[in-house]
Amino acid sequence: MIKVWFNHWFSTSYRLIELMKEDAVRQIYVVGSNRQRESVIQKVCDEWYEEPDLDGEAYIDFCLEFCERHGIDAFVPRRNMTDISRNAARFEKAGVKVMVDDYAVIKLLNDKAETYSYLKDCEGLNIPDFYVVNRVSQFERAYQQLRAAYGQVCIKFVRDEGGMSFRKITEHADRMNQLKIYQGSGITYDMLTETLGSVAGFDDMMVMPYLPGNEISVDCLRTGKGLIAIPRNKGAARHERVEYNQDILEMTDAVMNHVPLRYPCNIQFKMKDGVPYLLEINTRMSGGLQMGCLAAGVNIPNIALNKMFGRDIDWTMDRTEKIVSYIELPQIIG
Repeated sequence: MIKVWFNHWFSTSYRLIELMKEDAVRQIYVVGSNRQRESVIQKVCDEWYEEPDLDGEAYIDFCLEFCERHGIDAFVPRRNMTDISRNAARFEKAGVKVMVDDYAVIKLLNDKAETYSYLKDCEGLNIPDFYVVNRVSQFERAYQQLRAAYGQVCIKFVRDEGGMSFRKITEHADRMNQLKIYQGSGITYDMLTETLGSVAGFDDMMVMPYLPGNEISVDCLRTGKGLIAIPRNKGAARHERVEYNQDILEMTDAVMNHVPLRYPCNIQFKMKDGVPYLLEINTRMSGGLQMGCLAAGVNIPNIALNKMFGRDIDWTMDRTEKIVSYIELPQIIG
């Protein structure tokens, strides 16, 4: 039996845990924890605990003590991944394998500007133009230059997860019409400059061309047999198209050959005028990974778990194009 701990993850990890448990040889026993005591993930875990509200070194100490107390063999972290990667040697010394890449790699990829700079000379990879600003005057100059060259412009903070700070900039807005529709992630130029100008300085922000096409999310895992790469074309609807676009696959290879990522990761591209551009690289299993696994007939979570223990699991992929979606099933959790 392998005892695996998932700390605070998003709700779609429910299916990732199910996939990890589909092991042909060993029982996979999953311990789950979350800051939300009523999280639905508990329904798929063999043990369930509420997490304390801790950060930094205190959270690392909690994790190490938790692993020891519950006999954890493998730790699959999401919460505080960067801190955990920096302390990976402490977990290894305690006999716990951690599904996390090297700290230097994660630190680099968490900084989107540093990522773009690191990969700018990567042959065959399209990197969008960008500026890094932390003063309103810098933002105004960057905006005018990019708008003249590309039309619409967008911003996001250099350190961001899940695109929470992403905003598409518009010149003007019909304020009455905004009351009638979902505003989404748009913001007017005047409102943004007023907000940024209200402070002396702000965290580093990227200013770049807005890429209006679909997002292509590629779920990846490097294995002894080769690279697993499943591209999901994500539109506005719930369904996604799994299609093996050669340009996307070649850019994915370029990234994976340039960045030493051992565990499941997710590379995102965005289209503009039919050309894919690198958006970001996430060093964890994505929220939609289970959709790609279903379409391609390959179990990335289980293959990755076995890889941690030095076991190569044979795999094949169905590379035919498929459209995949999902339904929500109610669960009683209390």
